[in-house]
Amino acid sequence: MKDLIKLKLHESITSILPIGAIVLLLSITLTPMHTGTFMLFLLGVLCLIAGLAIFTMGAEMSMQPLGSKIGASLAKSGKLWLIAGISFIIGILVTISEPDLQILADQVSGVENMVLILTVSVGVGIFLAIAMLKIMFRINLALLLMIFYIIAFALCLFISPNFWSVAFDSGGVTTGPMTVPFIMAIGAGVSGIRSGKNGHDDAFGLVALCSIGPILAVLILGICFSLNGGDYDMSEMIPIVENTRSGMQLYLHSFATHAKDVAIALLPTIAFAFLFQLVTRAFSLKKLIRIGVGIVYTFVGLVIFLTGANEGFRPAGASIGQALAGLGNGYILIPISMLIGFFIVNAEPAVYVLNKQVEQITAGAISAGTMRITLSIGVSAALGLSMLRILTGISILWILIPGYIIALGLSLFVPRFFTGIAFDSGGVASGVMMSAFVLPLSIGACSTVGGNIMTQAFGCVSFVALTPIISIQICGLVYQIKAKRAISRFTSETETFLDYSDSFSSDSTSKTKKEVHS
Repeated sequence: MKDLIKLKLHESITSILPIGAIVLLLSITLTPMHTGTFMLFLLGVLCLIAGLAIFTMGAEMSMQPLGSKIGASLAKSGKLWLIAGISFIIGILVTISEPDLQILADQVSGVENMVLILTVSVGVGIFLAIAMLKIMFRINLALLLMIFYIIAFALCLFISPNFWSVAFDSGGVTTGPMTVPFIMAIGAGVSGIRSGKNGHDDAFGLVALCSIGPILAVLILGICFSLNGGDYDMSEMIPIVENTRSGMQLYLHSFATHAKDVAIALLPTIAFAFLFQLVTRAFSLKKLIRIGVGIVYTFVGLVIFLTGANEGFRPAGASIGQALAGLGNGYILIPISMLIGFFIVNAEPAVYVLNKQVEQITAGAISAGTMRITLSIGVSAALGLSMLRILTGISILWILIPGYIIALGLSLFVPRFFTGIAFDSGGVASGVMMSAFVLPLSIGACSTVGGNIMTQAFGCVSFVALTPIISIQICGLVYQIKAKRAISRFTSETETFLDYSDSFSSDSTSKTKKEVHS
């Protein structure tokens, strides 16, 4: 156990410290912060390191085995109505209090928080059911995504542009630390039973489909509601902390608030797991105790992580965004945001879960390190595009439509399971840190340049959900080319060896005949 704790702490430190170092360097050079804001950020770094380590350990112990067993049990039942119905309920339960969804909802004006959260949750529930049916019937993921994204872009023609960015951001933030471990484990369980040796082809893609559901749901909501341009009071986003006591009071209050939110988030999942155990008796007492301890770790880790992200990273992000946008013509935002994006994706709890799952299912053919680098490149490009859009004011659709055409086009040329991995990666990369640090950074920058926050600042999360899809599919293309070359080289060497063996055998036979004749 001690070795596991050390491993998780090491992973957390290497994930969080680079972004902490970048913010520290900015704070003493280009973007000096208020002392209180910087103190909150330092506390946030400590909270993120501890929270990420505890959460990932808890997710491995509880969410992954629980989700996998539920998925396998559903597949064994063979009842489509049961699979679809339970998946719909699970999708709503694990999403309705998704932490990063709440962070996003708090920053959207014009729609009540609970209305937006319920809309998104129903969208996830419907598309988790569709994802399960896709596995059962072996429907091509790329085909489904093409159909649903065409519908999404068509819906944009009938609603206000203020809703476009919020809708696509919603698709990104819903697949966060609560939903990803559970959904991916369920998918692995179902695909393992239904797909046999080709299970890895269908094990991925659930997160991708669960991301498009909220986009469609929020776009439909946009027909009934309207959003204003987002007049934000930046003083609320960047609280003034006069001394260490007021800073600690802010953190303690946030701990209590997030403890309540995470408890509400976990309670429906725990209740469902309890009912599942009563009906199926799937776990032994020893495994139940381990799952229970894992749930406690998950709870504690998420509370600590969310407190650090909201109280430490959100004010720092807004402050840096304001300061950078005010330097010269503001274009320094682009390279610095790209640098931040390269490192910040590694601080996402759900990214860790996906990387490990990919490494396990592909038996190490795609390592967690390869996934991490490819994701970092994709997110770096996403933040560069986001800041360019804030500075120029171009429509989000001018980037999203060509981006998804490229992403869906690549899916025709890469191995099938790479498409699922790529679209899942886009979902998990746009999680808590994007809502708590990158979105405030965008809002701060947009407020300085005087842009429309709803159409220019919002949308950065949707870019983070898009670019990793392209970068990982390019990685898949390279992987496929190398695999074909290796097979070709092996075949050529084998043929050469066989030719040599035949020649040697023929020479030996001829020599033997001469000796016998002699």
